[in-house]
Amino acid sequence: FTGTYYTAVSATQKKILPSPLVGSQHLPNQKNNPTFGFTVNWSFSDSTTVFTGQCFVDKGREVLKTMWLLRSRVDDAKDDWKAT
Repeated sequence: FTGTYYTAVSATQKKILPSPLVGSQHLPNQKNNPTFGFTVNWSFSDSTTVFTGQCFVDKGREVLKTMWLLRSRVDDAKDDWKAT
């Protein structure tokens, strides 16, 4: 799947912009509560975030439970420790 990610959370002073995302999931007809993953390429910073999770249906309402990992660009490999 593809789409646009809108966020209100940021540690930047830059204007927050919608950002493209691309992902995949197990089809709902294969099993209940499908797993999924997607990547967001932030339009307003030099970073990328990956999300992985599972969709649950609770009393007719879809709930996404996710974990995420953000990676920022650094100028040198010696700065790798502070990029994730």
